[in-house]
Amino acid sequence: MNIRDRREERTGFQESAPYKATYDLQSDFVMVYGIDESMPRRIQEWKNKGYVVHLMTGIAWGEYQDYLYGKFDGREHWDEAQKNKQGSHILHGKDIPYMVPTVAFTQYLTSRIKLAVDAGVEAIHLEEPEFWVDGGYSESFKREWQIYYKEPWQPPHDSVDAQYRASHLKAYLYKRSLDRLCSELKEYALVKYNRFLRFYVPTHSLINYTQWRIVSPESMLLDLPAIDGYIAQIWTGTSRTKNVYEGVRKERTFETALLEYGMMQELVSGTDRNMWFLHDPIEDNPRYTWSDYKKNYLKTVVASLLHPEISQYEISPWPKRIFDGKYPNEEGTGKEAIPEDYATTLLTIMHTLGDMNQDDVQEYGMAEKIGVLVSDSMMYQRKNFHTDDKDSSERYDGTDTNTVTNEDDIDLLNFSHFYGLALPLIKRGIMVRSVQFDNVRRFSNYLNDYRLLILSYEFQKPEYPDLHMALAKWIREGGVLIYIGNDQDPYHYVREWWNTGKIKYDVPREHLFEILGLSNEKEQSIYEIGKGVLGFLNISPEDCANDRKSADTYRDLITKCLNTNNHQVELEEKNYFMVKRGPYRIAAVMDESISATPLKLNGHFVNLFDPALPVITQLQLGPEDMTLLYDLDDDMPETEMKVIAASSRIEDVINHDSGFEMVVKGPEKIKAVARIFCPKKPVQANLIMGHKSKSIEWDWHEESKTIFVQYFHSSTDSTKISVKWS
Repeated sequence: MNIRDRREERTGFQESAPYKATYDLQSDFVMVYGIDESMPRRIQEWKNKGYVVHLMTGIAWGEYQDYLYGKFDGREHWDEAQKNKQGSHILHGKDIPYMVPTVAFTQYLTSRIKLAVDAGVEAIHLEEPEFWVDGGYSESFKREWQIYYKEPWQPPHDSVDAQYRASHLKAYLYKRSLDRLCSELKEYALVKYNRFLRFYVPTHSLINYTQWRIVSPESMLLDLPAIDGYIAQIWTGTSRTKNVYEGVRKERTFETALLEYGMMQELVSGTDRNMWFLHDPIEDNPRYTWSDYKKNYLKTVVASLLHPEISQYEISPWPKRIFDGKYPNEEGTGKEAIPEDYATTLLTIMHTLGDMNQDDVQEYGMAEKIGVLVSDSMMYQRKNFHTDDKDSSERYDGTDTNTVTNEDDIDLLNFSHFYGLALPLIKRGIMVRSVQFDNVRRFSNYLNDYRLLILSYEFQKPEYPDLHMALAKWIREGGVLIYIGNDQDPYHYVREWWNTGKIKYDVPREHLFEILGLSNEKEQSIYEIGKGVLGFLNISPEDCANDRKSADTYRDLITKCLNTNNHQVELEEKNYFMVKRGPYRIAAVMDESISATPLKLNGHFVNLFDPALPVITQLQLGPEDMTLLYDLDDDMPETEMKVIAASSRIEDVINHDSGFEMVVKGPEKIKAVARIFCPKKPVQANLIMGHKSKSIEWDWHEESKTIFVQYFHSSTDSTKISVKWS
């Protein structure tokens, strides 16, 4: 672990509560949450503790009652609250509706956030631009429809076309709001303070928003120069949402998180924008036990670390609810605070995350880049129209996996059209990236790194015809495209470019095939296109999720296409994923894979998921086991001390002939640990708080030449660890 400047902003957390020593996680930055009257005071409190301070607030919802009830401008604004078909407001809490992002609401937020700029924050995070699929019935939305489409509003439930157009408008409205707000406040900060203000959007993945039936701008944000980056809001609550693989519906937290983090990585791929991956040691649902939270948290951490292109992290939302909160015990007889060992492990992981910007990266068995093409238009097709019961939709907010009971809505929630393309490969240890199809128009050569791409229009649509031109060029130059679809999706008939004008196609696939020289081909087959290959499977993608036979047919087609036209590519099937990032080894073994054979690792490692930070020489991982290791055989020093791992922020290290001292910082009342390489065997280890010194527990591991120490931080005095070897 290296000493780093907080201005690197490698790690951060968000918190709405005032500063408190019990959840002072000692990350690089803190996002003070909310723009109420206490905001300036809270900002100053965290500044006084040495943090780089950002502000976070909701752009779709928040404590904005002064706007709703007319105190802001003399007019009530409940007509701008999102409303469903039944006429009910869509609420995040009492008097906290999800808002339609009108010009007036944007102006209100701009005026409120100016106070945070005046208080000196360095960045603003406008989180979760969310418009529910069930919304679209408020008076303000009807007005926006008329302005945008230049026609009278149509109820979204009337037709697939109305639903698709309503959802597209919802995404546009949040794009407009973010553009106006961020641009105006950037200018305000430069004019008034000569300060460059940064803007970030914390957002769920496109996969999750589609699954939960929420519309958001997603890749549209790439078109806004005022946006500087994002936080990937992925955690147990999103990733434990059930999906179907080989006919079995269940939670697959690791695999889902792996796909979600990969999806979010695409928002910054090829750009200079920042991305922080979020983890949450618990989740919004307070009804789980600590053991459940821990198991799923570790799965999301490992899934994120398997994407080495990202090395910045939001280590926790709401640390107060983690370290001061209580949750059900295993016996179901009451609630308990966070177990001591879990708290220690959390801090170790959080500080390890700050050291993930490593140049030496090795991905095991991931030679070929494979992508599933996805588009923002996935979010526009999230209402069933194949049944007569058009009122059956149930809004799923992610806090309880059992709230959706209607069979059609469960089918929507499963999102099997996407998972049917991704899970049959992921479960065989083949890394699949969700590739943002819309970006083909934004970035030249966007697809060049991929050998194999998978596409279906049964759950999304191409928004522009030139996407097909770029895709055809990529294939002719040697790419392999697998197209899966049976042309049965009712959304093929929305009013769009492929069925308007002089040339009309029944479905957008026909336009793609025509460009590839296959105008009349509808047979399931393999076609050689220039130096590349098209493999066409005439089934629904959800069939590949519902039964193994279809999944096998799909996998066989991929294998045959990769061995056609001199490609001769062999995909390595395995039951695990593993990546090496500098000295860190990250690995996960999956269930439901090609075998239950354990992954065996030999060497000299420190297990960072164990609060005792033990040195181990071998590790065996079975199905659903995860690990994060420090490889002691990786470039260890011989004459200088080195911190291998610690559940503290290391602020300073002072070396001398007889030992060293290091300044450690962290939340009080939580047991802290560290494992440190020493060139000589220590004789003494002390904890120094202010002017007081006392000996602490320590153990020496001769083979690795490392010392293990345990201690507690002080919130009032500087805390140092002193180790002497002579």
